[in-house]
Amino acid sequence: MIEIKKYSPDFKIQWDELVSKSKNGTFLFFRDYMDYHADKFRDHSFLIFSKNKLEGILPGNISDSVFYSHQGLTYGGLILTNKIHTDDVLQIFQLLNKELRDAGVNEVIYKPIPYIYFNYPSQEDLYALFVMNATKIGCNISSAIFQSNKINFSELRMRGVKRSLRERIEIEETNRFELFWPLLIDNLSNKYSKSPVHSLEEIKYLKSRFPNNIKLFIAHHLEEVIAGCVVFEMKHVIHSQYVATSEKGKELGALDLIFNELINSKYVNIPVFDFGHSTENMGNFLNVNLIFQKEGFGGRGVVYETYKYLIS
Repeated sequence: MIEIKKYSPDFKIQWDELVSKSKNGTFLFFRDYMDYHADKFRDHSFLIFSKNKLEGILPGNISDSVFYSHQGLTYGGLILTNKIHTDDVLQIFQLLNKELRDAGVNEVIYKPIPYIYFNYPSQEDLYALFVMNATKIGCNISSAIFQSNKINFSELRMRGVKRSLRERIEIEETNRFELFWPLLIDNLSNKYSKSPVHSLEEIKYLKSRFPNNIKLFIAHHLEEVIAGCVVFEMKHVIHSQYVATSEKGKELGALDLIFNELINSKYVNIPVFDFGHSTENMGNFLNVNLIFQKEGFGGRGVVYETYKYLIS
């Protein structure tokens, strides 16, 4: 009773409705978010029907005979309603593999959604990957806080909070991303020789499309922006997407104050606060200093996995 079809823009409304009612989707899977960089990836997403009713989707793209789920997203994989069962998922993968084989694909790179984003248990895809002898090729570790049972800030982080309060640093939510982006670019360039995934124009566009999901918080000292944090708001999770501080901000503990405000006040009623991963090279390199900071706020490990399997 399962049928899959390749996505086309004619299904945009149905796709977005499915994400909204799914058991494991987030706003990152809405087409307006996925398609902002459609020129960079050749979309090859799928719609999944059960008894002629849309019950699932699979964001994806194809590059060099490899199907990815999805290169433009931190995580992906099957997004399903709670009407889909384990045996359905096994059948979905069988149908998917046939479709991809017919499209000249011989390898699948699959990034399942981490469990902290689930509305209901949703790891049937991990079981299917096991059945297909998939190999885990990536394991990035993030740091997250469960608000209902959280660990206190370390003494070092609390000293930073107290220092920033003495210096009368102020935290502000703002839509003026242009105040923060130069600081972010400078941080990423100096520390990692990288640029933000989103350009200033892209993040402003996404903010205009998702005003309730993308928020910027900045720290001021004598009207100078010395630190900031961009968060992505989901139903059950607050995800820290971008963080940066100036040397003055580091000296005055500005990020400590920002995270104290976000974790212990602004988002105290959202179940999970996720700092994002502290690894590079598919998890093979751990940034010890970065994860030390996140663990100082009470964060503990959640993995973002990547799997590979061959289509026979």
